Amino acid sequence: MAWGEVIVVRYADDFVLGFQHEADAVRFRTDLEQRLGRFGLEVHPEKTRLFRFGRHAAANHRERGEGKPQTFDFLGFTHICGKSRAGKFLLLRRTSKKRMRAKLKSIREVLHKRRHVPVPVQGRWLKGVVGGYFAYHAVPSNIKRLGDFRTQVIRSWHFALRRRSQRTRTTWERMNRLANRWIPPARILHPYPWDRFDDRTRGRSRVR
Repeated sequence: MAWGEVIVVRYADDFVLGFQHEADAVRFRTDLEQRLGRFGLEVHPEKTRLFRFGRHAAANHRERGEGKPQTFDFLGFTHICGKSRAGKFLLLRRTSKKRMRAKLKSIREVLHKRRHVPVPVQGRWLKGVVGGYFAYHAVPSNIKRLGDFRTQVIRSWHFALRRRSQRTRTTWERMNRLANRWIPPARILHPYPWDRFDDRTRGRSRVR
């Protein structure tokens, strides 16, 4: 039996498969479970799902009265069926809330331990941490989540500085100056693939 179009995205032992036809997806999952079973293995019941996703998912769900299409997390992002301003399908990616909470928690713990370290040293450390975080997560459609992350980092730093002494003078006016100096602004660093390709070709023929 011939297969329809199949898309495979894999990283280490995690992967996402996209099938053009639902029947192919069901058949593949059955075959995969049988093959793994020969070696005493099985797919993870909580990490393996079969659902509609893509440009036709929203319409299919409306026809069945099923509400909005499901989302899924992969490589630290929540993937969502969205629309562009022109009303066309657009894949939206948001930093996973679970991943973001874990990162903020680790930053707060380090700030608490280093609260008596000189402020410039803390600032340089935060600049590297937030910059590295943005270098990975600053993708299109994720700007709000980046802004929320930056805001929470600033609040955590402010709290840690105020814990240095009961006579602290770390007002929000001073905190804003520190944030503007040390905390990178939230901005998109990775354009969509087609925009990046256009920048490289600079309007020249794409087959050159």
